[in-house]
Amino acid sequence: MIGVIKGLATTIKTMLRSPVTVQYPDKHLPMADRFMGFPGLLWDVKIDESKCVGCKVCARYCPTDCMYVSIKDNEKYAEGKSHRKKMVDDFVLDISRCIVCGICVEVCNFDAIVMTQIHEIGNTGRRGLWADMDTLHAMGKEYEEEHGPAYPENQAVGEEETAQ
Repeated sequence: MIGVIKGLATTIKTMLRSPVTVQYPDKHLPMADRFMGFPGLLWDVKIDESKCVGCKVCARYCPTDCMYVSIKDNEKYAEGKSHRKKMVDDFVLDISRCIVCGICVEVCNFDAIVMTQIHEIGNTGRRGLWADMDTLHAMGKEYEEEHGPAYPENQAVGEEETAQ
């Protein structure tokens, strides 16, 4: 008899508390600050060009070989507006192969890649899961708008240089 009363008390307590789950497509639970989604490219607003110079280090270290990078000569370097001799011409990320490991961010010498919190990318075809350079820049921009500058120590150095 005591077991039945304890069971009934547990059931009543459970009925009275608020639900833990949410209705997924309509509501989202907040992501933790350290959550890593897919990588995004950052944009250098001072020079108005991508921070990525196309060195391909991220593509070489990627364990799943999901990045495709090509480079070109930087016209702004010839004009004296940029310090980067080369710049990325095309950057494609195959999201279906990305394992969200963050190695690309760690090996990037130019702080041009950041792990965003975007993780809900889906499509019915495989080609729809290829993020081109414009999409990756948009993901990086969205990340910086929500969380502030991805690398504030680099921004402080740049601001000191322009102040002098």
